[in-house]
Amino acid sequence: MSVARCPGSCGELIQGWILGSEKLISCPIDWYSTVEVRDGTPLPDERPLTRAMVSALLAHFGYPQALSSALRIEVDSTLPIAKGMASSTADIAATAVAAAHHLGHSLDESTLAALCVSLEPTDSTLFRRLTLFCHHHATTQIACAPAPHFDLLVLESPVFLRTADYHRLPRAAALTAHAEVLHQAWGKVQRACIEQDASLLGEAATLSAIASQSLLSKPGFATLMALVESCDLYGLNVAHSGSVVGLMLDQDRHDVEYLRWALTQKKLTNHWPKQHLLSAVSGGVQLST
Repeated sequence: MSVARCPGSCGELIQGWILGSEKLISCPIDWYSTVEVRDGTPLPDERPLTRAMVSALLAHFGYPQALSSALRIEVDSTLPIAKGMASSTADIAATAVAAAHHLGHSLDESTLAALCVSLEPTDSTLFRRLTLFCHHHATTQIACAPAPHFDLLVLESPVFLRTADYHRLPRAAALTAHAEVLHQAWGKVQRACIEQDASLLGEAATLSAIASQSLLSKPGFATLMALVESCDLYGLNVAHSGSVVGLMLDQDRHDVEYLRWALTQKKLTNHWPKQHLLSAVSGGVQLST
């Protein structure tokens, strides 16, 4: 038996046309999917992509596919699905690492990324550091210096949007139109990590969030931006292919209860009725010992 966990994400810090193609940097948070893989009969209600990952892993290591039917996968996750919180990436990345360990193998991050993108567009939460990632092909994996600490008030919408549906939208013109802005945002992310400056990271995320409005607009965005400004928060980040929004802050410095009150007063809770106060964390899949 082996157990591994991978964090979900509050959308992306940045996503757009960077270095010649669409890339992203996810925003890992302290909300995890935990997966156990052991010998046993598969469960009837398991998540299909986790089984697909086991099949991909067996092929990678040269095992017969028949072995899949002798492995049980159990997922423990409360991450909201189809909201832009990387729930699927968390499931399949944790499944891959747990299954590999159960079979006596390990996976480096690049191999894990390649396995994940073979199944679906993948978030960069599987990397230990903030990483500029080609989420379709895994051809770009540029790690940043360790990220500065920050917290988020995660705003959860009742709106569902499957990542695959988003990627079928006609987006090329809008992506390339904002290439210069995303180039600036990418530079700010790198500087923010080197200088340990959460405010600069918030600036980068806010630039990307504004650019994303032309691709997948968030309701009440101008009001949210005004709230970020008036409360002197670090910034605002969004799920570029989902509905979640993050208010980037320091819970020891900023008045979170006032923020919650203001969201209600400005009727923003009509769009985001659930809020979660979480910390940004290092990414990467962790094996339980």
